[in-house]
Amino acid sequence: MHSVVADFGRWMVALSAVVLHRYWKTAAMAATSFTGDSLLFLVDYLLRLIRVAVLLSIWRIVLAGRGPVSGMTLATVLTYTLIAEVFAEQLTPRTRLEEALWEGTIATRLLQPMNVVGQFAAEMWGQWAVNLALFSLPLLLLCPAFGVSPRPAGWGAAALFAVSLLLAMSVGLALEFIFGALVVAMQESVWVVAQVRRAVTLLLSGAVLPLALLPWGLGNVFQWLPFASLASTPLKLYTGTGNPLVLLPLQLAWSVLLWPLAGWMWRRYRERLAGHGG
Repeated sequence: MHSVVADFGRWMVALSAVVLHRYWKTAAMAATSFTGDSLLFLVDYLLRLIRVAVLLSIWRIVLAGRGPVSGMTLATVLTYTLIAEVFAEQLTPRTRLEEALWEGTIATRLLQPMNVVGQFAAEMWGQWAVNLALFSLPLLLLCPAFGVSPRPAGWGAAALFAVSLLLAMSVGLALEFIFGALVVAMQESVWVVAQVRRAVTLLLSGAVLPLALLPWGLGNVFQWLPFASLASTPLKLYTGTGNPLVLLPLQLAWSVLLWPLAGWMWRRYRERLAGHGG
């Protein structure tokens, strides 16, 4: 009996290694393709650095000489803005799902011997690795030049941020496939839905404008929506301006609710993928 259990354990370990190797290779291929075709992606990084400098300058002008606004000081807002850019991809996860639907390559994705969510996620992680190395790390090194402290509110805040960031990735990836399913269900242009999604996410996630600074108490309402779990919640915990006892359970609840919905929508509208090459 012991021998059977041991053999089964070794078989499971070997199988897991094979499966993980597939996703690792997919991530590596995505990273290579992202940097190998052209150096134009470096121009995008330069524009993003300029964007960070502009945003920080705007906040300094708007909040100059003012005390805390909705519990956020100028220093807190600057740190919030900087960290939002450092982890921009992780706080608002995007895959190549839209491109696959537009090009009709979603059909081949469904035929591959890998989970479709895992395929897109692995490619996304590969691109993240490049962005973290070539943009996020240099941005952190430039903090003294920007006059901004990148430090979290404390070690506890850093730990809470790490947990919240993982939950944000989960919620963001679930939303990615929910919006993908909506494209299929509505038989609408991929890019129309994408533009609507970007606009909604930009306003409601808190990735650019902290929700606490919105007028008429709108931030308190938007905080309960799933979009706030993407950026606002992790960044609030990082800067020590949010209650983890409320924010983390809410993030977890959205993750638990959205993934079954995403799975149901893809099963429900799978037949309609014919219009997208599937």
